[in-house]
Amino acid sequence: MENYEVCHCMGVSYLDIEKAMHEKQSFSDVEDTFKSVQEVTHCSTGCGGCHDKVLDIISELMSK
Repeated sequence: MENYEVCHCMGVSYLDIEKAMHEKQSFSDVEDTFKSVQEVTHCSTGCGGCHDKVLDIISELMSK
């Protein structure tokens, strides 16, 4: 996957989200994983416009 900026407010990229997910041992569900990724990257804490994109990326990475 090509790296691109997902959260413009916090400057979070696709690879930042992927890296944050790898720091977690296991995934129980998308929402819990989103909260963990948010704690690490601070994505979707500004305007919130990237919320759905971040959830989509997490879902995609969890299904790999």
